[in-house]
Amino acid sequence: MKPVLPVTLAAGPVRLVPLAPEHVPGLQAAAADGELWNLRFTSVPAPDDTAAYVEAALAGQAAGHRLPFAVLDAATGEVLGSTSYHDIVPAVERLEIGWTWYARRVQRTSVNTTAKLLLLTHAFESLGARLVGWRTDNFNHASQRAIERLGAKRDGVLRHHALRRDGTVRDTVMYSLTAGEWPEVKAHLNWQLARPRT
Repeated sequence: MKPVLPVTLAAGPVRLVPLAPEHVPGLQAAAADGELWNLRFTSVPAPDDTAAYVEAALAGQAAGHRLPFAVLDAATGEVLGSTSYHDIVPAVERLEIGWTWYARRVQRTSVNTTAKLLLLTHAFESLGARLVGWRTDNFNHASQRAIERLGAKRDGVLRHHALRRDGTVRDTVMYSLTAGEWPEVKAHLNWQLARPRT
């Protein structure tokens, strides 16, 4: 697998750009749309924690195991949310997509599907990943449905796996998509984006 380096990815309504401190105000505004930090099972930062959230993401990038993006409206440049490659393991040609969240007004729109198509295309076709994974809280049913709509396979549940922000311990639902499955998933995602929305 090639090195996972900062890159800008763009298509349709979104641009994914390397996350930077300059995105803090935009992330704060996006998270405020729905007060997303109040959801106990997500990683969305509270307003006062956003700068530290970006610093932690960039520290992960410096350590080589994360590549964070700001998700922007392609037309206006407005920050819509964030997503990352993470748990990057070049030795087995594997990475995961996560730390994903969007302003409430763009949830269940083409934004997430387009962003995932961009990330998956880059992972499989440019970086040479053999597997892309996802993980989510067992209580985050919306996230599980979104991952399943992408065509990922549910691998199982890691019980008593990670701390939530409120100090409770979550079970983690794991999903994955292999390079062999990617062509069919890519065709389906492109079909979803091309069909008229009602």
